[in-house]
Amino acid sequence: MNDTGRTTTDANSVDTATDANSVDTATDANSVDRGTTSDAPPANDTRARRAFTGVLVNTLIANVTTSYLWFALVFWVYVETSSVMANGVISGAYMLFLALFGMVFGTLVDRHHKKSVMVISSIVSASAFLIAGLLYAMHPESVLLDFGGPWFWIFSAIILLGGVIEQLRNIALSTTVTLLVPEERRPQANGLVGTVQGVGFIITSVFSGLSVGLLGMGWTLVIAIAAMAVTFVHLLFVRIPESRPQPDPDAPRAFDFRGSVRAIRSVPGLFALIVFTTFNNLIGGVYMALMDPYGLTLFSVELWGIVFGVASTGFIVGGLLVARFGLGKRPIRTLLLAVVAMGAVGAVLMLREWWPLYVIGIWLYMLLFPVIEAAEQSVIQKVVPFERQGRVFGLAATMEAGAAPITAFLIAPIAEVWIIPYMNSAAGQQQWGWLLGEGDARGMALVCLVAGIILVVAAFLAFATRSYRAISEQYATSPDASPEGAATTAAEPA
Repeated sequence: MNDTGRTTTDANSVDTATDANSVDTATDANSVDRGTTSDAPPANDTRARRAFTGVLVNTLIANVTTSYLWFALVFWVYVETSSVMANGVISGAYMLFLALFGMVFGTLVDRHHKKSVMVISSIVSASAFLIAGLLYAMHPESVLLDFGGPWFWIFSAIILLGGVIEQLRNIALSTTVTLLVPEERRPQANGLVGTVQGVGFIITSVFSGLSVGLLGMGWTLVIAIAAMAVTFVHLLFVRIPESRPQPDPDAPRAFDFRGSVRAIRSVPGLFALIVFTTFNNLIGGVYMALMDPYGLTLFSVELWGIVFGVASTGFIVGGLLVARFGLGKRPIRTLLLAVVAMGAVGAVLMLREWWPLYVIGIWLYMLLFPVIEAAEQSVIQKVVPFERQGRVFGLAATMEAGAAPITAFLIAPIAEVWIIPYMNSAAGQQQWGWLLGEGDARGMALVCLVAGIILVVAAFLAFATRSYRAISEQYATSPDASPEGAATTAAEPA
C-alpha cells in the first residue's frame, strides 16, 4: 500500500445499477493515483460496491419518508383551507430552511465521516416528526390549521425542519459519489442517484395524497415516525470505507464560507454555473408555488396524488437515461439544453385546462430534472478538491434553495390577490382568452407562461457568455479531484 493512502478507481470493476454499464464503484488494485501506486487488495471492490448500494438504499428510504410527510402537509393544508397563499408560504419556507442550513450542512460533511452525518440526519428527522405527532395529539385540527395562529406555524416549521435535515444526507451522498465512483462514471452514478430520488418522489406523491385523504394527518404522522426508525436501523449496518477527515485550521467552527468561496473562485466559470442554476431555481419557484394548487383544481386530493405520482415517472426515466448514456463530453452544454427544454415545457403545460396536457407536461418537466442535477454535480465532483466538496455543495445549495422562496413567497399571494381574479374577469378573458382559453385557473397559466419564456431566453443567452466557455474548458482539462484515502486498506469504516 502506498504511503499516501490514495487510490483511483477502475471503470470496469463493479456495476451498482441494474444496467451492466451504469455505475462503477470499485477501486483497481493496480491503478495509479497522481503518480503513486496502490496495492489495495480486491476486497476493497466489494466494500465500495456494498457501501454505495447501501447508501443508495438508505437514501431511498429516507427520501421517501421525509417527502411523504412534507407532501402530506402541503396537501392537508390546501384541502382544509383552500388557500393558495398558505400553500405557497409552506413551499417557500421549505426552500428557505434549505438555504439557511446549506452552509452548515456542507461544513459538517467535510469535517466528519459521511455515515456520521447521515446518522445525525436520521435522528433529527425522527425527533422532529415525533414532536409534530405529539403536537397533533395535543391540539385539535382547527387550531393547527388556523393560518393566523401560532400553532400552524410551529407545527409546519417542525415538520419542515425534519424534511430539511434530509439535505444534510444529500450533500453527504454527493461527496460519497466522489469517494466511491471513478470520474469517468460519475455522471452515470449521479443519474442513478436521480433515479432513486425519482422512485421516492413517486411513492410519496401517490401515498401522501391517499394517506391524507383516507387516513388523515394523524396516521400519516405515525407512518412517518415508524419509517424514520427503519431508516436509522438500516443505516447502522451500512459501512463506508473512508479515511478520517483532516480538520481545516483556517475554518471557523460553524461554517466555512470563505473556504467555499475560495474553492469556487479558483475554478473559472464555476461561480457563473452556480449563479445560473440559482436563477433556474428562482424561476422554478413559480412552479413550486402553483403546481399543487393547479393540480388540485383538476383532481381530488386522492386522485391528484396518484396522477402526480404517475407523471413523476419522468424523474425515474430521466435518471435512468443519464445512468445509461451519461451526459456527453460537455455536460454544461447538456445542462443548458435541458434548461431550454424545461422552460418550453413549463410555458405550455397550463395553456389549456386539459388534464392530459398538464400530466404530460409534468412528466416532461420531471424528465429533465435529473439531467440538470447530474450535470452540475458531475462538474463539481471533478473540478473541486474532495476535502472541500461538502462546503461547495452546501454553498451551492444555499444559493439555489434561497432563490425559490423569493418567487414562491411573491407569486402565491400575487396570483391569489391580483392575477387569478383578473383572469377570471371579463377583461382578462377578453385579452388573454385567445391564448390561454377558458377555465378557473387561467391566472396560474399566465404566470407559468411568462416564467417559462424567461427561462428559455436566459438559457440561450448563457451559451454566448465567457463563463460558459471557461467552465467547459476547465471540465475538459482539469485532473480528477480524487478523494484522500478512498476505499483503501487504510480507510477506516465510518
